[in-house]
Amino acid sequence: MAFLPQMQNRISGFSVKKGPRRLSLNGIVADLWDVECAPGAGGYYVGRDPRLFIALEAEGDRSATFTLSERSDHAPAADLPPCISYIPADMELWGYADNIRFVRHLDLHLDVETLQRRLMEDLDRSSLDDPRLMFSDERILSLARLIAAECDNPDPLHELYGDGLAMAMVIDLLKLGRKKERKRTQLAAWQLKRAVDFIEAHCLQRIRLDELAELTNLSQSHFSHAFKASTGMPPHQWQMQARIERVKALLQRPDLSLTAVAMMAGFSDQAHFTRVFRKMVGVTPLAFQRRLAD
Repeated sequence: MAFLPQMQNRISGFSVKKGPRRLSLNGIVADLWDVECAPGAGGYYVGRDPRLFIALEAEGDRSATFTLSERSDHAPAADLPPCISYIPADMELWGYADNIRFVRHLDLHLDVETLQRRLMEDLDRSSLDDPRLMFSDERILSLARLIAAECDNPDPLHELYGDGLAMAMVIDLLKLGRKKERKRTQLAAWQLKRAVDFIEAHCLQRIRLDELAELTNLSQSHFSHAFKASTGMPPHQWQMQARIERVKALLQRPDLSLTAVAMMAGFSDQAHFTRVFRKMVGVTPLAFQRRLAD
């Protein structure tokens, strides 16, 4: 069965001018979009699969900014494209286009099971849980432009060409290689306790990486790598596990509906809540409740 990316969104002020021009590859689907933006355009997005979002170009006023954020409120705005974001599966994302008239962007949806088979032991699946928003990398941008040209080409070159470009991008993004990974420095005991206590206390809210890094007096990159070296998982995954444990307690309360629990836990809707819960626990929230009642 062909891989079909699935996403939910709620958008306002964006209208598709052209797209998507789709390139279906072996484990990756590339979509090229041309989008017109009305004043104050913004939207919410969540996808079942991890994906790369590459804003290739934009047109706007001198004060124009383009932002992607893990929070629904306006985060500090970024500059105009080009820029790259990697979004893990089931991560909620908000996007804003201020004083921008047009954006061309490339989305690469990743089929993890297929990529795992292709890359075998070189793919550490936990690396797919680390979000990276609004960064720049010339090699990835160069590959993205070549993939976009193939999406736009009415007579694409051999499918191995597009596949090779997309795989090169994934390998570059995840820094995959056969060389032995250097040992990462772990957090000091006080840093780990401060970070974990904060995550546990705020697990039902959206926690930004810069908040955790500031608590430990480290840069975001240093903190993220050190936290993973200390716990075996990235901060985003640790928070999600803490959130699910809190949800399990909420599901034991007969006065709360599943919709209420989903809202209290910070999920966008019950469908998203059910999908994440089943992915991490192995059963749906309703089945978990019924198991508690038996």
